[in-house]
Amino acid sequence: MTELRLLSYNVRSLRDDAQAVAAVIRACRPDVVAVQEAPRFLRWRSKRAALARESGLVVATADRPGGLMVMTTLAVKVVGTRFTLLPRTPKLHQRAVCVADLELAGARWTVASIHLSLDADERRRHLEPLWDAVSAPFGRLVVAGDVNERPQGDAWKALAARLQDAYAVGPGGPGDTYHARRPSKRIDAVFVDGGVEVIECHAVGDVDGVEVASDHLPVLAVLRVVST
Repeated sequence: MTELRLLSYNVRSLRDDAQAVAAVIRACRPDVVAVQEAPRFLRWRSKRAALARESGLVVATADRPGGLMVMTTLAVKVVGTRFTLLPRTPKLHQRAVCVADLELAGARWTVASIHLSLDADERRRHLEPLWDAVSAPFGRLVVAGDVNERPQGDAWKALAARLQDAYAVGPGGPGDTYHARRPSKRIDAVFVDGGVEVIECHAVGDVDGVEVASDHLPVLAVLRVVST
């Protein structure tokens, strides 16, 4: 069976070391990257395109609000994309859900990139519209991103109640993702539906330059479809 190598990465708007971000992505050899804090202001399209090009990938989605993006290799067929703005709370950042329907070697995947709020109440309020945004998936569902809380949090527990926490079921190394220079918190995650086997999942902290690329470590999950 074909495996999917999926990377989830908060790149902090490429404010640290954009070349290091691309080098980290290349080293992980992903088929798909769910990006959070993608550039969203001046020349955001060209910055995203440059990141994809330097990472050996292409941009699969093109929505600016929320700072979300999905990138893929050329081996992945992008069947469709969807984008949903989540209800905004005054004085807080706009949050969104970015979804790509993908095919790789005959396997179908629906990959959603998310970046939940810093505010716990807003995180809880966004759960229902998040589920609406990923309903009726094209393929096996993967929700990946920056949850902005630990596994003990209400939003995390709600996500893990409906989907598998990939690291919890298939740990393949360290789990903590923040801060990249001295990781002590697991606040980034990959969640997958019950039809997905998690071969392994872990934070990537052993690649040259990862500590200066962003303030988050990326999460790598190796996945396989086990039922349709």
